[in-house]
Amino acid sequence: MFAFGPVPSRRLGHSLGINNIPPKVCTYSCVYCQLGRTQKMQIERGTFYNPNEIAKYVKKKTQRAKDRGEPIDYLTFVPDGEPTLDIHLGKEIDLLKGLGINIAVISNASLIWKEDVQTELCSADWVSLKVDTIAGDIWHKINGPHRELELDRILQGMSEFSRTFSGELTTETMLVRGVNDDPDELERTADFIAGLKSKRSYVSIPTRPPTERWVDPPTEEGVNVAYQIFSEKTIDVEYLIGYEGNAFAEIPEPLNTSFTIPTNVRQNRNFCPT
Repeated sequence: MFAFGPVPSRRLGHSLGINNIPPKVCTYSCVYCQLGRTQKMQIERGTFYNPNEIAKYVKKKTQRAKDRGEPIDYLTFVPDGEPTLDIHLGKEIDLLKGLGINIAVISNASLIWKEDVQTELCSADWVSLKVDTIAGDIWHKINGPHRELELDRILQGMSEFSRTFSGELTTETMLVRGVNDDPDELERTADFIAGLKSKRSYVSIPTRPPTERWVDPPTEEGVNVAYQIFSEKTIDVEYLIGYEGNAFAEIPEPLNTSFTIPTNVRQNRNFCPT
């Protein structure tokens, strides 16, 4: 199944998800991932599915939605892996452009240093890049990157991409208690994100059982501190809760109700029921 939805999305209105990567083929093995440890880690881009078949399936789903009167605001590449590992991503975006629907890509940004990845993402209308930290030790602890990845190279790639991308650029920062929620660490992360001049930055927390049992969401105070620090950097920050992956197609599990959403944090309430 190459497409799922459309469903209400927290960030993109009514979104039709596109699955261009097999489950758990990724460049990272994040400690907070709800899907478990990465089964196949790689950084070399490759062929996973026939791009024409993906486009054909997405077009069919789009037409069915149209026939039912269901709106689609975005076609979103959001597989259970890293979408930019697909060497045909650019071709798939080009094949879908004719539908006249905005195209989004949700990426962990690990391959943004590659020139071909930057070029292909520039064809999208909306791109989300993950920025959990800019500190190497924390990056290794929280994101579990492929051994050949270099954080400095990734950060430089994000900066380069932000200067050339003409669409809507957003970032996402997942907070893990005791790892990347220290105020000084948040200051450094916010300074970097402010330099990207992104349209909006999302601060999120783990809400489903993570890969590693020790992973906990930050306290309410910690989330508030993050929000205030980002805001002080003139970043348009928004609180993001939940998971945008295969939740488009699956019956959702209950959220971690032990965490109370801070009342003074602005939230986007148009979210996928996860």
